[in-house]
Amino acid sequence: MNRRNFLFSAALASSGAVLTFGGFARRAEAIAEAKNLAAFRAHGFGELLPTAAQNTSETYLALPKGFEYKVIGKVGGVMADGRATPRAHDAMGIFQTGGDWRVIRNHEINDQIPKSGAAIGTTHHYDEAAGGGTTTLVINRKTREVERDFVSLSGTLNNCAGGITPWGTWISCEETTLGPTKIKTKGGKEIGGYAKPHGYCFEVQASANSNLPPVPLRAMGRFVHEAVAVDRKTGIVYQTEDHNPAGFYRFIPKRHKRLAEGGTLQVLAVKDRPNFDTRKGQTVGANLETNWLTIDNPDPAEADTDSSAVFKQGAKNGAAIFARLEGCFPAKDGRVYFASTSGGDVRGGQIWLYRATTPEAGNLTLVFESPDRQILDMPDNICLHPKSDLIFLCEDSDYGLYGATPGNFLRILTANGKIADFAKNITPGAERSEFAGAVFSKDGVTLFVNVQTAGVTLAIWGDWKSFRA
Repeated sequence: MNRRNFLFSAALASSGAVLTFGGFARRAEAIAEAKNLAAFRAHGFGELLPTAAQNTSETYLALPKGFEYKVIGKVGGVMADGRATPRAHDAMGIFQTGGDWRVIRNHEINDQIPKSGAAIGTTHHYDEAAGGGTTTLVINRKTREVERDFVSLSGTLNNCAGGITPWGTWISCEETTLGPTKIKTKGGKEIGGYAKPHGYCFEVQASANSNLPPVPLRAMGRFVHEAVAVDRKTGIVYQTEDHNPAGFYRFIPKRHKRLAEGGTLQVLAVKDRPNFDTRKGQTVGANLETNWLTIDNPDPAEADTDSSAVFKQGAKNGAAIFARLEGCFPAKDGRVYFASTSGGDVRGGQIWLYRATTPEAGNLTLVFESPDRQILDMPDNICLHPKSDLIFLCEDSDYGLYGATPGNFLRILTANGKIADFAKNITPGAERSEFAGAVFSKDGVTLFVNVQTAGVTLAIWGDWKSFRA
């Protein structure tokens, strides 16, 4: 038995119950036919009310009654390592270490041209002139106060999203393929010229107390990375690509827990339907049989000037086409949920589910498509509540275009296909900022999330059991 078949068999044998959307699919189809948008709404936790932070009295959010939050990280604040907290807070992962939580936070910084001294750390830079990376926050579980924070990855670029691994690391992803080659934008601006190629994933140790020498995971592909989801049984890493057109990928490592030692990169295809276009005209609940196509060159030199160089290899062989894939999150039995932020007939977003059926094949199901931007407007980062079947969706909307309500929400998708509003960004002067990095503590009690442009990280808690569909 080869490694791929062994991994799949082990996962199948230990799989358990998981969130299902069969009933939702039937309901969604009926609602869509009736064009009854109100039927898509859930009560949730109730009306959203302006709420001040418990520890600073600043008002960043509108939340349901009974929910509270603290500010636990702010751009410009001096961290324990003496460095200023970087800007552009994005995706996060959380780990439990003894009596503390460790939250690793991405910083989506991309100046597009190299800048001397841009690296956020003081040592161990991948590229000294690149300003992205990660910071780690050590948080007391009882008080929700930061005990220590520091740079944990330095010298990378445009660190957008990522995902945690079962072996205690955070995979941080670069959402750009800029590199040594200088190129000109359509507007004539010259960008690129970095010392190192970018467009890789990097692994950050949750247990580390400073930034370690970064290692680009080249075999995982050089493309416009967004997020990853790791199957805890097989070690397979599923990956999204924030591009249009985009692919949905998986990386099969040669050795479990040893991503830097290489492996095989593959892209999803719909069986017997080459270049199947998922971006429009899809049916909620329909099942698509899929297979995987191997990418022969996951690290092409031409990615410097062509950010779709990897996807084009897959497209040539029939890869499925998606619109801007963003958030990606694993369910407990190996299923993977992922978001297309601009997919769907109204371009308001789609939520997809992938389930492996054999080592080489699986099923792809559209579990939700926004019927109107007032219901859901461009979902980005996503996460599952660990103690319920609720999916939390961070909006990165077009700020009131297309008739949608101005502002960004943190929304909830229920198992019966309804959307509830959980939080609205009302940060003074940054009301248009996206939510990013939503992630729950393992016990499901505390939700951590960023308001990106405002540069704040928040810890939210309340009565999660009071949700009404």
